[in-house]
Amino acid sequence: MDNLIIKTSDLTLSASVFVAGHTGMVGSAIVRRLKTLGFTHILTRSHHELDLLHQDEVNRFFQENKIDQVYMAAAKVGGIYANNTYPADFIYENLMVEANVIHAAHQADVNKLLFLGSSCIYPMHALQPMAEDALLTGHLEPTNEPYAIAKIAGIKLCESYNRQYGRDYRSVMPTNLYGPGDNYHPENSHVVPALIRRFHEAVQRGDDEVVIWGSGTPKREFLHVDDMASACVHVMSLSHDMYAANTQPMLSHINIGTGVDCSIGELAASIARISGFKGRLIFDTKKPDGTPRKLLDVSKLNALGWKAAIPLEDGLDDAYQWFVENG
Repeated sequence: MDNLIIKTSDLTLSASVFVAGHTGMVGSAIVRRLKTLGFTHILTRSHHELDLLHQDEVNRFFQENKIDQVYMAAAKVGGIYANNTYPADFIYENLMVEANVIHAAHQADVNKLLFLGSSCIYPMHALQPMAEDALLTGHLEPTNEPYAIAKIAGIKLCESYNRQYGRDYRSVMPTNLYGPGDNYHPENSHVVPALIRRFHEAVQRGDDEVVIWGSGTPKREFLHVDDMASACVHVMSLSHDMYAANTQPMLSHINIGTGVDCSIGELAASIARISGFKGRLIFDTKKPDGTPRKLLDVSKLNALGWKAAIPLEDGLDDAYQWFVENG
């Protein structure tokens, strides 16, 4: 499950790299990737050691540590239920964390930063597949609008520091992620971990049916988190000229995905097979479906030398095994 696109000779392996949010699924995958490539100075801090919501703590951390690069992977994330239930938490915490880290990095003269957004930044009815220039061309999906607005603000923060101060702050927009370290909470998780938990517990109880939110018809694109981490390091390692040439006019963002999607019904059937569930799948159409389709246009990233390497079925099996062993 490795995707060694960039030669290690092209990387500054001695750079001091801070991975914000290293205990989460995304941050931990980036740390794994950096270690695999041979980076020797990776900085991490737990929430107990550094609360990114507190500006003074973040400023002090950046001033006290020599940092060359930042991967901004810290975020409050969740599925439809969590976004609907805690909209204020999602917009406030994500805005504060990204603003604190990006501004502190600038003040400490850190010139390279990668901000991780989400494909939910695109309009609900954007043309499919969604290209980078679809941003801000229509209404957002209502259930996760506060989170999406926070992520859009993160992109614009990076753009603005680039424009005003000449920084090299980059943004990537991953599609729906899954894999080791995911949140498997029964209510607040995304669709893949939620279904993995549901099917696993149904097998354990001997249930003859599993209920799935929505109609099963919406289509989603899923990317294994280790592929995402590979793409992030790839984008961070591009020359400034190459990145700028593909993100004009304002050094904006690049999509990360597989370029392939499937319906929620197909996803559920795959997880049922992997878990060994033999019963019926019941779709609760009273529950919201969310956006009808979310497929990213990944032609820019592919042209820059990176493509996803982990097939969905293999990735789901990996995620399921991790849940069984750690969930």
